[in-house]
Amino acid sequence: MKFINELAEIFVTEDVIPEKYRLDEVHQREYLSNGEMVEWTGKVHEVYSPVCIRTENGLQRKLIGTYPVCTEKEALAALDAAVAAYDNGRGQWPTMSVADRIKCVEEFTHKMIQQKDIVVKLLMWEIGKSYADSVKEFDRTVEYIYDTIDALKDIDRQSSGFEQEGGIIAQIRRSPLGVVLCMGPFNYPLNETFTTLIPAIIMGNTLLFKPPKHGTLLHYPLLRAFQESFPKGVVNTIYGRGHSIVPALMQSGKINVLTLIGSSKVANELKKLHPKVNRLRAILGLDAKNAAIITPSADLKLAVQETVLGSLSFNGQRCTALKIIFVHKSIAEQFIGQLSEAISKLKYGMPWNEGVMLTPLPEPHKPDYLKEIIEDAKAHGAKVMNENGGTTVASFVFPAVMYPVNNKMKLYREEQFGPVIPVVPYESLEEPIEYIIDSTHGQQVSIFSNDVEELSSSIDPLVNQVSRVNINSQCQRGPDIFPFTGRKDSAEGTLSVVDALRAFSIRSLVATKLNETNKQLINEIVHGHHSNFLSTKYIF
Repeated sequence: MKFINELAEIFVTEDVIPEKYRLDEVHQREYLSNGEMVEWTGKVHEVYSPVCIRTENGLQRKLIGTYPVCTEKEALAALDAAVAAYDNGRGQWPTMSVADRIKCVEEFTHKMIQQKDIVVKLLMWEIGKSYADSVKEFDRTVEYIYDTIDALKDIDRQSSGFEQEGGIIAQIRRSPLGVVLCMGPFNYPLNETFTTLIPAIIMGNTLLFKPPKHGTLLHYPLLRAFQESFPKGVVNTIYGRGHSIVPALMQSGKINVLTLIGSSKVANELKKLHPKVNRLRAILGLDAKNAAIITPSADLKLAVQETVLGSLSFNGQRCTALKIIFVHKSIAEQFIGQLSEAISKLKYGMPWNEGVMLTPLPEPHKPDYLKEIIEDAKAHGAKVMNENGGTTVASFVFPAVMYPVNNKMKLYREEQFGPVIPVVPYESLEEPIEYIIDSTHGQQVSIFSNDVEELSSSIDPLVNQVSRVNINSQCQRGPDIFPFTGRKDSAEGTLSVVDALRAFSIRSLVATKLNETNKQLINEIVHGHHSNFLSTKYIF
């Protein structure tokens, strides 16, 4: 009871919130479509923060704003705008030079930076991310944009020459795919959305952008930057219930690329709606249940440190989070003791508290779900191993270490996406490897070991099951230059700065037989700067 009272005290009355972090309500009544900020007078969705405010009537989620709940009609109008702007590859944007597209993206980034303060505040209030991590997400996104620009310049420079082979001369470049439907996740609503949105735009595609359900308002301050930086119809936003507006978009057959960071179930359903699935390119970041394997030869202090970071950064609400821990029986008790102690030292509180790591959860149903899977694990023989584990007050859930977890429990297979850490004892390395083989997920794994033979015998089978094996470190996405993908149900397509540019484009070439007439024609086109594709311009 004492700890429940302590948890309840993290929620404060509104007047106690520091002025620097206060947020005026944001009521969005417009959206970007066909180059216009279209006024909205229809239904709106109320956005309540995971941050609860102490009131006379108890703890209540704070209303921070509203946004449009558009219908299929508005979504299809936005689709028509994107289709018209692409114009079967003849539009201003897809035929524009790479250098000019880069200038537009640079202009957008400059305008985006001017909105940093409000975007960071909205990140913090909408999804409960700490202020420090919200700032980090914004800065990392800007850095990603500039890295993308640099990578495109490199690609374009490599493509600026001509190739000769077998009496044929050709220039090979990358060209856009068409209309992209982009849907991002709530946990990194800015960064992960932009890791697909920016490459899609800069490669010459036109865009339909649906913000995530949690993390919608933070994109509102950026809409005018999109409007002022890109030609009409290149970027269009759609709002509303996904199940109400997205099916019609897919059924139209006018979507060329689907990019979604979410669940495999949703992705599969959407792909099936497209009338010509073979024409649809999908770039998907989906479910993950990343495992950590801790062996007797591991540096236990390091393993505990990385497990805490890997399983509890942003409350474990990351696709790359460590979501199940396999520990050798001989060190399980010691590991759990140290893990529980480390968790007890974590700072918890409101997103604006300095150094805070554990914050309220944005999904209203999440505390109940976490309670359900904890009770299910208990019913099948597990115990909460850390003091106060699973204690819940309103939108805040204190992390729970569950042990021993077995295959009868929901926690063993389900992606909990929250601060519950299932620990599974094992005797042979074959046990966790078999788990990963049998799993429907295949994103990453972490192995903690200082034994060369142990590591090498694990690496070889695991790289054929997951897309990244981390040695003595948590699972993670970065650095952004590295490939980011998954096997099985965890992803489709590869993302990184360079891979994303390739994912949203296709190699095209202009070729001709090498004779005097054709050489003269090519020279006149190139030297007269008559074509943006057939060009030897060099971008510095």
